[in-house]
Amino acid sequence: MRSINRSGSARGTGLIITALVATLAALAFPVWSYADRSGTGLDTLNAETVATRYGPLSAQDRDFVTRVRLAGLWELPAGQQAEERGTTRAVRAAGEHLVEGHTFLDARVRSVAARLGLELPNQPNAQQRGWLATLDAAHGTEYDRDFANLLRRAHGTVFALVAEVRANTRNALVRDLADDANTTVLDHIKVLEATGYVDFDALAEDAATASPPPLTNAPAPPGPTEAPRSPVPVTPSSGYPLPPPATRPKPSATS
Repeated sequence: MRSINRSGSARGTGLIITALVATLAALAFPVWSYADRSGTGLDTLNAETVATRYGPLSAQDRDFVTRVRLAGLWELPAGQQAEERGTTRAVRAAGEHLVEGHTFLDARVRSVAARLGLELPNQPNAQQRGWLATLDAAHGTEYDRDFANLLRRAHGTVFALVAEVRANTRNALVRDLADDANTTVLDHIKVLEATGYVDFDALAEDAATASPPPLTNAPAPPGPTEAPRSPVPVTPSSGYPLPPPATRPKPSATS
């Protein structure tokens, strides 16, 4: 009987010691796993952020400004095309909203970029040129469907980015631009859906299987750089003009 009690006591003591060791290890883990770490999200934010008179300007802020400009570079010509080639009143109305919205938003983003000393692209990227080519080749109902779905998918992606930037930016100019972009993009989403051609099942499937979107080549932080050559905007094959070209502002001592 005594041997049984001694054995049980030993086992109990062993369990207590094991539990104490596990507790100490759990308490120590955050110390050694996070001490002296580099490359954390906060480190990256600080390293990629520059000071401006309008507040800190992060890499995400600069990426956002670039994306707003890129959106107008293909969506404005697409809207102009839809005004003429759309076969229904709803598609033509959506095209009109795109033209009005991106004319306004493009002027805003060029103003913001000039005040922050950022360069902007002057032509659509390869993917956007592909979308414009798809629209150029489509006709009739096929055109209406391609227009509604290509533009709705693109606006849905931008809408999520706008919300993230608006929630996190510390730069007053970027914050105001995000407000304008939010209003414009939501309006475009609604009028595109009103065409009756948006495939919501396809949108949901794309969202469920999509990988994180790649970062654009965000403008470099403000600072002295070699003046670029004069930009030469491309024109879609359909002949619809792009927004006015962006030019890099002259360095200012007060910026």
